[in-house]
Amino acid sequence: MSTEKDSAQDPVKVALVGATGKMGQYAIDAVNAADDMELVAKLSSKHPLDDICAAGATHVLDLTVPNVSSQVVEYAINNGLHTVIGTSGWTEDKRTTLAKQLAEHPNLGVLIAPNFSIGSVLATRFAAQAAPYFDSVEVIEMHHPNKIDAPSGTAVRTAEMIADAREQAGVAPSPDATEHDPDHARGATVAGINVHAVRLAGLEAHQEVLMGTPGQQLVLRHDAFDRSSYMPGVLLGLRTVASRPGLSYGLDAYLDLD
Repeated sequence: MSTEKDSAQDPVKVALVGATGKMGQYAIDAVNAADDMELVAKLSSKHPLDDICAAGATHVLDLTVPNVSSQVVEYAINNGLHTVIGTSGWTEDKRTTLAKQLAEHPNLGVLIAPNFSIGSVLATRFAAQAAPYFDSVEVIEMHHPNKIDAPSGTAVRTAEMIADAREQAGVAPSPDATEHDPDHARGATVAGINVHAVRLAGLEAHQEVLMGTPGQQLVLRHDAFDRSSYMPGVLLGLRTVASRPGLSYGLDAYLDLD
């Protein structure tokens, strides 16, 4: 007669690349605290990637920087490892290339998560649902001054989802009579949506989506006060990625919101 311990599934064996960063430090504690996971390798961006396979990893958690992330993911795919990516910089072109690489490895799953906070993922989905009902939509993202990219990956993802929802609904672009903006006061334009980035000491990660139509305004705001808010999403990604072959973009793909 088998015991519960005997019948339990093997733990998810995680190699964390980017372990020396702030996000990596939180991820170390989260994975170590998970009963169904084993942290088998902690690598910085400078460690040889062969340490991943030497440790017997089945999954890779990439929390590096944009110029390293693609190398980490390519190594993982070539060695048959499921991968969860928390690094920004994965543009549409890079995602297309990655999807083609995965086509040659049909059993592998890869998740690119612009944001691991489930609250933020839900806020983005709610914004995409609401945006077709308003004439104007803009995004303001606010982060700590040590963030190296702007706009944030979350803001880009939010703008893309909003733009797609509005296009499918046949909604016209947001009205804007601006003709002279030499200093880009109107912010960046992502998929036709204006996105404004704030970098301010004392902030962590915050985003507002402002939607307006004559006589009313809707504001959706999400605040992450420290990186512990990302850890449930990190663990969800690691637990789910092997059962979702191919490329998934956005943690909402694992929330079954549809």
